[in-house]
Amino acid sequence: MRVLGVDPGLTRCGVGVVDGVAGRPLTMRAVGVVRTPADAELGHRLVAIEQGIEEWLDAHDPEVLAVERVFSQHNVRTVMGTAQASAVAMLCASRRGIPVALHTPSEVKAAVTGSGRADKAQVGAMVTRLLRLDAPPKPADAADALALAICHIWRAPAQNRLQQAVAQNRLQQAAALHASKASAAQSAKTAPTARTAQKGRTA
Repeated sequence: MRVLGVDPGLTRCGVGVVDGVAGRPLTMRAVGVVRTPADAELGHRLVAIEQGIEEWLDAHDPEVLAVERVFSQHNVRTVMGTAQASAVAMLCASRRGIPVALHTPSEVKAAVTGSGRADKAQVGAMVTRLLRLDAPPKPADAADALALAICHIWRAPAQNRLQQAVAQNRLQQAAALHASKASAAQSAKTAPTARTAQKGRTA
């Protein structure tokens, strides 16, 4: 599986590509940051992010895009910019038919370090170890993007099993409902015949 991880941000949007499957050594294919100038107009910055993501999709052809799920923070301006960059990344992938997976920061930290409260230095150190790199990727946004990709590769099998179980349960419920309706319809058809026969015997 090849996953493009995206750590969304307006000024620095981390991107990283990882190949691998759960239970086996992983391989980093590329890592970097899509940057936009802080003094540029918002629309121009979003266009720049779109162009950057498109270039990464063209260059690496990922099977899945893993994006950090935006969560509420005290700094509303920061979270708005993160959400906008996240939406651009998801749009780019969806336009190509590439599945998009969202992971919360705590999910990523727990998957990579074993603790949902790990700091950026711990995440960077574990990413370096897991991908057998010489040094932690810089800036931290780039390391976070790789962590997102690793998280998805490791969590995908469990998520797929859960989705299959949910789908199977829905099919069973639909079949039971259909059988119940069919039984009710059959009962409604036979009821008048039974009443007519009873009237005949009474007469």
